[in-house]
Formats: sequence, structure tokens, C-alpha cells
Amino acid sequence: MDARASHHGNHGLSGSGGSLGASDARSNGNEDSDLSSGRLPEAPPSTPSRRQTDAADSVRVLKPRRAAPADAVRPTRAEVNLAALRHNLRVVARHAGTAQVWPVLKADGYGHGAPATARTLERAGAQGFCVALLEEAVELRDAGVSSPILVMGGYYGGAYEEISARGLIPVVYDISHLEGLSRAARSTGRPVEAHLKVDTGMARLGVRMADLERFAASALAHPDVKITGLMTHLACAEVGNDGATDLGGFTADQLARFEEATARLASVGITPRVRHAANSAAMLRGQGILDAVRPGLAVFGVAPAGLSTELRPTMRVRTEVVDLRTIEPGESVGYGALFRATRKSVIATVPVGYADGLSRHLSNRGHMLVRGRRAPIVGAVSMDMSMLDVTDVPAIGLRDEVVVLGTQEGALGKDTISAEEVAGHAGTIPWEILTSISRRVPRFYREP
Repeated sequence: MDARASHHGNHGLSGSGGSLGASDARSNGNEDSDLSSGRLPEAPPSTPSRRQTDAADSVRVLKPRRAAPADAVRPTRAEVNLAALRHNLRVVARHAGTAQVWPVLKADGYGHGAPATARTLERAGAQGFCVALLEEAVELRDAGVSSPILVMGGYYGGAYEEISARGLIPVVYDISHLEGLSRAARSTGRPVEAHLKVDTGMARLGVRMADLERFAASALAHPDVKITGLMTHLACAEVGNDGATDLGGFTADQLARFEEATARLASVGITPRVRHAANSAAMLRGQGILDAVRPGLAVFGVAPAGLSTELRPTMRVRTEVVDLRTIEPGESVGYGALFRATRKSVIATVPVGYADGLSRHLSNRGHMLVRGRRAPIVGAVSMDMSMLDVTDVPAIGLRDEVVVLGTQEGALGKDTISAEEVAGHAGTIPWEILTSISRRVPRFYREP
């Protein structure tokens, strides 16, 4: 067991007011590891002052992580802007008002690298974090994150003692959760905190409204499992773009059921000190802001349904031109000869493909940026490479930077390829674009 576990045992909310994917997030390195090591340093043993913390950000977190030595020389990489991350947290906190902010860092922090983003957000004032998997929570603890961590997925196997030892907060909705946690509490000699999830309309996880009293009776029969939180998951907060409410009022209906569930549980003696429902979209609309909020996408600078213009995208994916060749009218490009030139054309090859998370749905559609100008993707996206028509990009050369996602300012202008744009071309959603950037694309953390 982690020797730090005893320091995390009583964390909890205080109750105050596709397709670009997931990187390898091991973080057991030390302060003196060089830039090519790919390791994050250990967290300090004591809590530094804010001045010390700010100074440390630029040293301790800005180490690149590489998935494999074979990828160390490839120019394809994802750059994560930590200043933008902190800015987005401030925007979110302003919308949240007195509610605590617990960023959602599942899927390796939406593809940005959960350990590095968690450590940065923790220093910047986030009061806790949410993940889907127990493994994700353990990874954050191993990276030195000491804030409360809510494990939302509900599949714990037989690892209940690990939950207790790591000081994690599991979400419960099944009687077997209560039984497993109670055994762990008896084994470790200390109670376990948990948050009860209510299904108010998602029909995925959570206690059904009809089963509330039955579950409550089981919870009361396991007094060593402390139900300190109550939550639900909103199904339609992102739907609609009027900036005021979701399409059809589905969120309002869910929140009304949540209030009913709160009252019914209170009537049988379960009164959690904190309730939370709002995701990024609901929070930006001002819906469901209770004792805490759970923003995910917004923290990484993407506004669901276009609900904010203040957020700053935190990720930029870039590569370089590795080959240039001129083809004649009628010549084809790539697998399946999906593109055939209608004029004499200059084709650039870039080392990024679907194994890196660039969706094959972008074949013959979508763009990348070269010298500040858009260049269309032509032909089929390959596993490791893609081709661009750069005929209209003057003075292009080998090793020129190519931006797959994010902003580029070059000799020919300034433009941005957003996650929303890529999702539109790929027929998916920005969440999938970010979480699909594969682990072989190294993440580099930087300040502006």
C-alpha cells in the first residue's frame, strides 16, 4: 500500500457554498530527470508557499513525457499550455460562485496528461478531482496529488481496501458497493466516505428513483460507510445552443428529480453534506450549481455548445513536413487512390496518422495549418502518415511546422484548427477528438 495513504483518509467536500487520445501518465520520476526522460517529478513532501509554488510550476511540471524511446525523435507532439489551464480554472470558478470546483480528469485528463494537469490545477486552487476508474485515481495519488479524488465509474472489482488505503471517495449505487466498502472499513479500522449516485434520467448508473428507500436502508445498515455526498449525471446539458437552457428542459426535469431524491433520503436519515450535478455545460448555463461542480471539457478550453468565449484551448498538436513531391494531373495519392490531382500539385507528407488519433474520417476532408495557411488533407489518412495539398502554400520547405490542432501564426497569416472543427469533419464530438490522441504522441507542458 502507498505509504502516503494515511494522509488521505478523511478527504471530502466541505459542503461550502473519431478523434484526435490518452497518453502514458506514469509519474514516478525525480526533480533531476532530463527533458528526454518523459518522467514527472515527485510532489514535494510539504506544502510550499504560493510564491514557491508558482516558481516551481515552471520547473517541476514542464518536463515532457514520451511514450516510447522510438518516438523521441519524431516531430509529432502535443503541447499543453499550463497558463491556459489555470485561466480556464479561474473562468470556471467564477461561474461556479461559492460551489467547489472538482475538475474531471478521466481518460488521462481528456488526453492532456492527468498527473501534470492535476498537479497544476491543485496548485491553482481546485478543491478536488473526479475520475472514472480506480486505476486513474491511483495514478494521481502516485503522482503526489493529495486533494480528494472522486471515483465515478462504480466498478471496483475486489479493490475496496485499496480505495480505503488511498483515501479515495467512491461513488456507490449498488448494495455490493456498500458491502465491499464496509469490509474494507472493518479491515483498516476506519470508515470510508462515499457519494451516492441517483439516476435521474441518464439510465446508465445510479440508484433508480423507485429504489431510493431500499438502498437507503442498506446504507444505514453499514454505518462504517459514510454517505457524505449525493450526485447525479445530466444527460442533455450540452444539447441546444441558446445559451440559456437545454433543448426541451430535460436538465430541469432531472434537477427536479434530484431535489425530490434529496428530500426522500433526508426523510429516512441520509443527509449528505454536499450535492453536485453540474457538468461544464450546465455550469456555464447556470443550471444545477449546488455545493460543487464537475467541469471537464471547459477546463481544457472547449466550450460545450459554444457557451463561452472566455475559455482558452490548452492543447496544440504539431508536427513537421517530412517529404515534398510534385505530382501531375491524374496522379493519385494514398491508399485506395482516394484523391486524384486535377492540376499539377505539391504534396506534403506529415508523420501523423490514425495510430496517433487522427481519424480516418478526415481522409479527403479537413485541414492542417502550414505557414499560417490552411492546407487540405488529401487521400486516405494512413496509420502513421497523412498527406496535404500544399500547392497554394508558397515557399514551403522540409521541416516546416504543421499544426494539426490549435493555432499557428506564420508568414502567410494566423489561423486555428479547433477541436470542434475537427469533430465536425470527423462526424463526432470534441470530447472524442481530445481523448483519442494516442499515447505515442508525447505531451510537452509549457508556459507561454
